[in-house]
Amino acid sequence: MRAEHGSGSDDDVYDSDLLIVGAGPVGLYAAYYAGFRGMSVTVIDALGQPGGQMAALYPEKKVYDVAGFPAVKAQDLVDALVEQASQAKPRYLLGHIAQTLKDTAGGVAVTTHQGMVVTAKAVLVTGGIGSFTPRPLPAGSAYENRGLRYFVPKPAELTGADVVVVGGGDSAVDWALALEPLARSVALVHRRPRFRAHEHSVRLLRSSSVRLYTPHEVLRISGENRVEQVELSNLETGATESLRADAVVAALGFVANLGPLATWGLQMRGRHIAVDRTMRTSRPRVYAAGDIADYDGKVALISVGLGEAALAVNHLTPVVDPTLGTVPGHSSDGQ
Repeated sequence: MRAEHGSGSDDDVYDSDLLIVGAGPVGLYAAYYAGFRGMSVTVIDALGQPGGQMAALYPEKKVYDVAGFPAVKAQDLVDALVEQASQAKPRYLLGHIAQTLKDTAGGVAVTTHQGMVVTAKAVLVTGGIGSFTPRPLPAGSAYENRGLRYFVPKPAELTGADVVVVGGGDSAVDWALALEPLARSVALVHRRPRFRAHEHSVRLLRSSSVRLYTPHEVLRISGENRVEQVELSNLETGATESLRADAVVAALGFVANLGPLATWGLQMRGRHIAVDRTMRTSRPRVYAAGDIADYDGKVALISVGLGEAALAVNHLTPVVDPTLGTVPGHSSDGQ
């Protein structure tokens, strides 16, 4: 079943059994599993490195919901998944946006924004939430790249700093906890008394030295050339307070955009791709797994996404090669 890469008429055309759109954890595990089932694989991702949001946004964050790991650093998990996927010898097209999808005789063809064409017998979309843009902090837009940031890929850069984190979700809480042992001080500002983050993380937060300001909002940021002060307003009393700050981390969530995927004629559930219990979409030969896929009872966890990847690959295997069944052999059988 293993097809030759680059078997088209020129170097801009690649042929694979399976095309995976998205090189995050789910896509990487799907690449490994497709190799286990005997397929050749091409992986496309708009980012310049594998790992998706996990590698781009919080590589130092601890991940707690992967079986077998009480806790694992996000980048370490990505590195292990890349190593595991290497068994399938996937071809990566990083920095490429999957743009158009067309049916072909016995398969599909996807063209990237750089003109690369990948032909495959099936497509598995594992694109997370699609492309993402951070929600801006209106009170501090003038200080972007001057102390105001939206990501903390390297917490060590803020060692010894006074840091104000704004937000109440997982990213805000995780970054506050990650910075606590490094920064001189960490304050977390949220508009509501309750946080939207995972309960375990919130318990750690409340027992930490991070100063909590709820329900508060940022009125303004000031400083001559960089962030120096953050003025807060108490939403219950109207009282204001100023905090000394060297850096502000605005973790207010992201605006997701499916981009060209939205034009592929797939049935949607809100901003997600609808799939059935086999992870098949409404379009023949196209499957989806991970955060981008949705169905009744969906639970958005990395561990669930990894299982969805294996489920999708097993169900698309007969589509790629009708002589093979859905049920695989055991991985311990020496394949």
